[in-house]
Amino acid sequence: MAADDRVGEKAIRRSLGIGGRVPGAVKTRAAKRKRVGWVLFSLAHVLGAVLVVLVMLPGRKTVPSPIPFLVAIALIECFYLVQFKRREKSRGAASWIVVLLWAFMIVWEVFTTKLNQLHPVLMPAPEAIFNVFATQYPELLLNVSSSLQLLVMGAVTALVSGVVLGTIVGWIPSLRDVLAPIARVLAPIPSVVFAPYLVALTPSFRAASALIIFLGVFWPTFISAINRVASIDRRIIESARMLEMGSFSMVTKILLPYIIPSVLGGLNMQLTSSITMLTFAEMLGASSGMGYYIINYTNFANYTNVIAGIIVVGIVVTLLNWLINVVKRHAIKWR
Repeated sequence: MAADDRVGEKAIRRSLGIGGRVPGAVKTRAAKRKRVGWVLFSLAHVLGAVLVVLVMLPGRKTVPSPIPFLVAIALIECFYLVQFKRREKSRGAASWIVVLLWAFMIVWEVFTTKLNQLHPVLMPAPEAIFNVFATQYPELLLNVSSSLQLLVMGAVTALVSGVVLGTIVGWIPSLRDVLAPIARVLAPIPSVVFAPYLVALTPSFRAASALIIFLGVFWPTFISAINRVASIDRRIIESARMLEMGSFSMVTKILLPYIIPSVLGGLNMQLTSSITMLTFAEMLGASSGMGYYIINYTNFANYTNVIAGIIVVGIVVTLLNWLINVVKRHAIKWR
């Protein structure tokens, strides 16, 4: 039996990765991943160098100055190096992203600038697109500022009001029984379907755009807050009642702190839907904003500026997501 026990223990330790040959296998896999990581790192820099050489060489197509494009390549490379140094666990993913990006840009550069094989209007050269950032940055910044103002007007107001009102409604059973079914009907309806009616009701396209964003964010946040309050552990409520807390104190000191982490956890998805509705709303008839910038140049078939505007939207969304993650790390430290 003692021998059987030792065999069983050895099997358990091996399955848990303790003792036996498992640590050596783990070290081998770690070393293999490390080698693959450095191979990808080298490949990313080789492709980056190839791209720079291609940009510097003359091609069949006349393009603006390549300096803005080269600056963009340098900025991406610097950001990649910082991420590679700071985040060891995500080095492989970062390297793959850069490899795919450089490969795409090489193909793009070869078939547009060097060979001039793609449609000159629909597929402009990368030098022309990045030259937009150098020559039209005041207009781009103005439209980004307008979009962010509209986003704050609609999304932030909807988030705050949805959380506060949803907490109150979720706490009061009579309100919850009446308003929760209404919210469940309205929440799945895309707010953009109300756009023609809102444009007719509101005094300006900007007000209609803000209201479209507000409705799109408010109802999902409102029903989520109601459900979160309804699912709170009853022991927490009973403990608070033993302290003779009133309804106001219960909402502000117990319920709101309880649901805010879940709200912060879903901010990235809320941001995505907000940007989608923002862009659509600005395309309705606004006179500024990134959605307006894109649709305006689309009407003139200026796809160089259209692609530049799409890139700016991507950069803005990335920065906002990074800012949200920073807030989440500091506000929800236990996650």
